[in-house]
Amino acid sequence: MSRFVAGHFFNISVLIKKIFKYQFYHLILLLILLGIIVFYINNTSRLSVGNFWGISTKTWFWIALIVPVLHQIYVWLVWRLELYGNIFTGKFGIKKAFLFYSAGFSILFISRLVFIIILAISNSNTLFVNPFWAYLFAVIITPPIIYLEYSVKKYFTVERAFGIDHFDKNFNKPFVKEGIFRYINNAMYVVGLMVLYLPGLLLLSEAALVAALFNHIYIWVHYYTTELPDIKEIYKNVNY
Repeated sequence: MSRFVAGHFFNISVLIKKIFKYQFYHLILLLILLGIIVFYINNTSRLSVGNFWGISTKTWFWIALIVPVLHQIYVWLVWRLELYGNIFTGKFGIKKAFLFYSAGFSILFISRLVFIIILAISNSNTLFVNPFWAYLFAVIITPPIIYLEYSVKKYFTVERAFGIDHFDKNFNKPFVKEGIFRYINNAMYVVGLMVLYLPGLLLLSEAALVAALFNHIYIWVHYYTTELPDIKEIYKNVNY
């Protein structure tokens, strides 16, 4: 019995170690980013200007930052529990498990944009640049965003973007090198998050642009501490 118990705890400890691999770095980098944000807020009064629905810009700003943190923690935890423990597919099967996860993913992902739009409305007309340049930049980044959406639907698939390879152990499709992915290897993170800049650019909101920049930088923390290690585990014999 003692040998069985020891083996059980050993398996749990190994699972926990795999789930939390590189997450210490994730935490440290997140704290550094938040520290920079706090410093910038304390020295830039424009980020606190305005309100919407009776709620201050500062509150909307922090909500806009909390959402991506919750989103990336959600993805990390579900991905790792499934990749190393088959926690969800073991109970619900691949189809239902991925459906439930995708619903949570979609809500959190859409919430990123929704709260940045609200923040931009609350903090509108605080960006001290000529509106022409803000609108021009919005026009410049829109075609790549549209091309990415087209490429994801046609070549990459939404399921793969959500992380189906963590749930379906028989998933062995090659890395996509078509559409925008022919020119940008990690277009999902390079281009995909650019959509979050549009509300701040169009409504001339400095707070919304800072929140968008936080999202864009923080997604790379997720990539290097969660997604890339998972890719190496899932596609061990693939040259990526």
